[in-house]
Amino acid sequence: MDMSVLDFLMGNMDRHHYETFRAFGNESFTLHLDHGRGFGKAFHDELSILAPIMQCCTIRQSTLDTLIRFHNGPKPLSQLMRESLAKDPLNPILWEPHLVALDRRVKIVLQGIRDCINKANDKVDFS
Repeated sequence: MDMSVLDFLMGNMDRHHYETFRAFGNESFTLHLDHGRGFGKAFHDELSILAPIMQCCTIRQSTLDTLIRFHNGPKPLSQLMRESLAKDPLNPILWEPHLVALDRRVKIVLQGIRDCINKANDKVDFS
């Protein structure tokens, strides 16, 4: 679910698989290596990237807390990214519309989570 959020925020539309360390067997963890399509289309929000979250209506509390913090402040994600990327010797790294897209996409993810909560509440019989 976290990877879906990250991919959506950066507009990475080609996540097809993940890797693991075989040496760790069942105690391994996933590695998501390919971010080559990230930050490609600043003006298009590919909602299908959020399908895992919208279909399962599941998200980690810590991820939700972080998204809410990006939305409510004290600083939006775009500002945090600007400040972080400003330290890079290759600055500017991202085009301004990509930074604006981050904040717009945070709102979209949060709205999707709200929709899931509302859908779940509609199924509950409070009588």
